[in-house]
Amino acid sequence: MKKVIWIFALIALFFLGDRVGGYILKSLAEKSQFRYSRMYQQDIDADILLVGNSRGLMFYQPYIEKKTSRSTFNLSYNGMPIDLAEALVGDYLEKNKAPDLMLLDVTMCDRMNNQLVAGFNMYGPYSPRIRQLIRDTSTTMANATILTHLYRYNSEVFQRSLTYLNKSDEDWLLDRRILQNIADDAVNYPEYNITIPEPAMPALNRVIKMAKEKGVKVKLVINPYFPAFADRIMNLADFKSTVEKATGEKVYNYSKSVTDIDGFGDYQHLNKSGARLYIDELIKDGIFGSLKAQETMKLK
Repeated sequence: MKKVIWIFALIALFFLGDRVGGYILKSLAEKSQFRYSRMYQQDIDADILLVGNSRGLMFYQPYIEKKTSRSTFNLSYNGMPIDLAEALVGDYLEKNKAPDLMLLDVTMCDRMNNQLVAGFNMYGPYSPRIRQLIRDTSTTMANATILTHLYRYNSEVFQRSLTYLNKSDEDWLLDRRILQNIADDAVNYPEYNITIPEPAMPALNRVIKMAKEKGVKVKLVINPYFPAFADRIMNLADFKSTVEKATGEKVYNYSKSVTDIDGFGDYQHLNKSGARLYIDELIKDGIFGSLKAQETMKLK
């Protein structure tokens, strides 16, 4: 009998510790300045919504805001797939006033990433969309979360939220220059093709539809690659055409718009210097709309 009592006591202690620990970690996540924590805890109401994977971080927020006098919010994350972006965009549009513009880098449609989706489980308590996506992509994670709340925070995403507990993440961008020998070797990089998983285009279309139904102007872009590396992507033009045919939207190709080697941190990512050059190109081409009109509205 005593053994049974001890077993039940240990089980009760486990659940109590799990719930208390989960509550503490949840409180830390809610206080974080990490973009997703802020989205689920605060009203954002940005003028420009930015979406992508790690390459979406090249939408360098401080410089965009300085040059356009418009507020921004960036949903991009390393390795983010379009199905996760769909859930996050849906939650953003549901919680905030519609932005004027959504700028999305379509190269995020090159993969699914169920492991990262599972890592966003920490935001499941605030988002039926994320909970459903996790059920669809990671039954193990969905079931484990029912059993233990602490497991929800066993991810790099939670660790990132702790990094930004007391500081903004809007400056989250490479600040290094690509090494010269790596830059020179780009011409020898193996040729490859961008693949588009079957669920990607339907998910992208749903993202576009959600935004347009809220009156948001949507612009699709291909963010810059290191030019010699871009030449090793054999189907880049076909990829652009495929996205345009699937969505009915124009894709603005900026894959080789930055040529200064000092502007790159690696083959696929601009650094802060390069991001400024890229944003200048977007402004020059009117991607953000008429800045003169924006200033006039601001004065009113």
